[in-house]
Amino acid sequence: MTGVIPNQLIEAMIESGALSGDPAIIPAQIQPASLDLRLGTVAYRVRASFLAGHGARVEDRLSEFEMHRVDLSNGAVLEKGAVYVVPLMESLALPDGIQAVANAKSSTGRLDLLTRLITDGGTEFDRIAPGYTGPLYAEICPRSFSVLVRPGMRLNQIRFRDGQAVLDDAALRALHADQVLVDGDAVIDDGLGFSVDLRPATGTLVGYRAKPHTGVIDLDKLDHYDPAEYWEEVHSANSQIILDPGAFYILVSREAVHIPPDCAAEMAPYLAMVGEFRVHYAGFFDPGFGHDAAGGAGSRGVLEVRCHEAPFVLEHAQIVGRLVYEKMAEVPTQLYGAGIASNYQGQGLKLSKHFRAP
Repeated sequence: MTGVIPNQLIEAMIESGALSGDPAIIPAQIQPASLDLRLGTVAYRVRASFLAGHGARVEDRLSEFEMHRVDLSNGAVLEKGAVYVVPLMESLALPDGIQAVANAKSSTGRLDLLTRLITDGGTEFDRIAPGYTGPLYAEICPRSFSVLVRPGMRLNQIRFRDGQAVLDDAALRALHADQVLVDGDAVIDDGLGFSVDLRPATGTLVGYRAKPHTGVIDLDKLDHYDPAEYWEEVHSANSQIILDPGAFYILVSREAVHIPPDCAAEMAPYLAMVGEFRVHYAGFFDPGFGHDAAGGAGSRGVLEVRCHEAPFVLEHAQIVGRLVYEKMAEVPTQLYGAGIASNYQGQGLKLSKHFRAP
């Protein structure tokens, strides 16, 4: 049963008490290979990001860093540039052998909303050791936009894994030969290479850059906001753009990606040595993403890019990330896009679901 835990086994973990919630976990939280996590009723504004560390509880460390508390019950604004810790409604009692990894949901990443999971005794963000029993917390730092949040909102998700499930390059080449994981040539080197598209088939629009001074975004309002009030269009006539230090961009992959039903994938950095910019990762690609039978032929990966110290020239087809594929423990009974109202199946260059189509 080695591999990433699918939705039907996540349901079994809930029934066994390995996963619990207060209030109880609802079916809408369960994705093909992950569980959405819900914000609780209070946010702690803290002086700095922190990890609990060995033998320490997050609750105890909060007293060192807390500045004030924000009641989320009737909705509250989390301010751009501030750091908050929010207890989540879910808790874990993981069996030995089952580890967990968390990541921001796609829409969270596309808003440049840094969201990471922390746990009691934790020494890493977003990574939970086998056998962990205890509460879960989200660290939230809005980077580009202030956001209005309420209890029950789902900003990050957690995936469970039994044993080692990552496909090595030989297995990935064999899978690509059998299933075709990307259109065009597959660059396989410690995962499947992902490059940026700066030469669109029509027009010159290649991405969006977040505006520095904008209004609040209510995360419950979908297809609501005018993109022009929050984003500048990025155009290129010469297949390159110059990234500005500190700016946040939404770009799109050149490749159309395919995640077969018996696999899941996660975005990872391509080269640590390319230090001038970083692709921020929505992270998880569910089984069925870009899969023909699930309505997703031709799904591109959206890239969330932030430039660091110096202006940097990004050029068409430059590799900016890699997809690490993992085997599922079982094929999920539901696939991404296949009847579960997935927002980004079959996507191209696309802002988060909160914005009206330009």
